[in-house]
Amino acid sequence: MEYFTVKFIHVLGVILFLGNIIVSAVWKMQADRTRNPVIIAFACRLVNMTDLLFTAFGSALIVIGGIGLFHATGIAISDAPHLTIGISLFGMAAVLWITGLLPLQIYMSKLAERAVNESETEMPQSYEKCRKLWNIIGVTAVLLPMGALYFMIYR
Repeated sequence: MEYFTVKFIHVLGVILFLGNIIVSAVWKMQADRTRNPVIIAFACRLVNMTDLLFTAFGSALIVIGGIGLFHATGIAISDAPHLTIGISLFGMAAVLWITGLLPLQIYMSKLAERAVNESETEMPQSYEKCRKLWNIIGVTAVLLPMGALYFMIYR
């Protein structure tokens, strides 16, 4: 593929990926602050939906564009330690998302939906424990790709 085409794909992926993980965190934290199960359940559904639409799709575009950029520029990864660091940080964020955030989000969504279906006025204590863990893992999962972005731009 031509350099500018794969660069466009790569940058579009970064925009979708970073934009969604940041906005999803804001939605979710604001919904949690209300302590209203209906609002929390709605936010959880949206976070899960947008993760599949934008985070996963953005990740795929980042990988496709990145591989395309390697081919278009002829850069060897051994000659670009900043790329190795950036790819490693992105990979660590992906592992956190797949093994930590995604399962937690699905579980929290089920807890919130159950609270709504049972006409509860408060979220269960188990949700609160998950929320705290989600926030900790989530901050890390946002900082890692921000670090990757830094290394990709500021070599």
